[in-house]
Amino acid sequence: MIEPLKEKQQRLVNQLSNIDYVREAFKYINNNEKMVGLIGSRGVGKTTLLLQYIQLFDMDEALYFSADDLLVVNYGIYEIVDDFYALGGRVVAIDEVHRFKNWSQHLKNIYDSFPDLTIRISGSSMLNILYESHDLSRRLVLKEVKRLSFREYLILKEKIELEAYDFEGILENHRTISSVVTQKYPKVLKYFREYLETGCYPYGLEREFFSEKLFNALEKIIYEDIPSLNKIRYEQLAIFKKLIFIIVSAKVPYKVSVDSLAKELGISEPTLYVYFDILNKTGIFNSVKKYSKKLSRKPDKLLFDNTNILNAYAKEYKIETDIGTVRETFFASCFGDDLTLYYSNIGDFKVQEYIFEVGGKSKSFKQIVDVEKSFLVIDVDFSTHKRKIPLWVFGLMK
Repeated sequence: MIEPLKEKQQRLVNQLSNIDYVREAFKYINNNEKMVGLIGSRGVGKTTLLLQYIQLFDMDEALYFSADDLLVVNYGIYEIVDDFYALGGRVVAIDEVHRFKNWSQHLKNIYDSFPDLTIRISGSSMLNILYESHDLSRRLVLKEVKRLSFREYLILKEKIELEAYDFEGILENHRTISSVVTQKYPKVLKYFREYLETGCYPYGLEREFFSEKLFNALEKIIYEDIPSLNKIRYEQLAIFKKLIFIIVSAKVPYKVSVDSLAKELGISEPTLYVYFDILNKTGIFNSVKKYSKKLSRKPDKLLFDNTNILNAYAKEYKIETDIGTVRETFFASCFGDDLTLYYSNIGDFKVQEYIFEVGGKSKSFKQIVDVEKSFLVIDVDFSTHKRKIPLWVFGLMK
């Protein structure tokens, strides 16, 4: 059983020979933790990270396999690990682990039965991992792999390696950053346009038929990952599709009225909140809430998680994307759990104590002219104004 899996592993590793860049997310698994799980959207590069990790070990020590492999389905995850351990194996990397029935019980048994075994897993469906991880909470460390940043895209696609900056560093040094980069790389704005269309996923570097491939991946999230929760019936999935169509066809950034949207979809408000949560956890939506000291589930603005998703749906539904929505979607995608972005009545967004208005080259300070700690984020290659930050520069953020 181990030999055919080893042969598949080697074929996959051989395909990595032209990928010498190791993403920052590699640190999530290259550590002393016994069991680490990579979660994230389909296509963000989790398989590549697992394959790069097992290359750190001798061939006889490490085994990679996918849980949806027919050999694995017929034999069993625990049984394969048991056989491999008996042969001297000490590291296993299990891809698509949520595809295997009762995967969490198998992992618990593996963790408890082999004290000196290092275990790395991945799951394309954030839903399954997150909803079952409570059974493994004392054993499994979960880490989310994000989409490629603009900085990572430049490294992979153009072999251009730029420095990464923290949030404060960008606010303070954006004039120097944009000036130096554009002098050295005059096509940076062209690269940024390409990134917005096809650069958020490693397989988008090929560009050909990327939007179609991404749309198919999104369809699998809707029709395979979401129903596997067993809380959403298959016939309810049409509501998810309708919700997505509403957001795409709105063109401008969609401001949410929960009451009217729930009525339009024919569902209750509590159910709509559940659907928002699911589409956020799958990496399709990015719900932006208004800043408030009160806890609220209500998103005030609905965006897609990244501009590639927006473009893929727009192409599928033959809807022209609004450039303002593209800009806001990118800007919002640059922030995460460690640096929360809020919707703002003044300007467009609030991060910490700062207000940001996002727009094109001709955007004026009219809406934020008297607002302290406010910035225009504009779609230009460089800026010499201390309160005007080129949009692409946020793609260099750590």
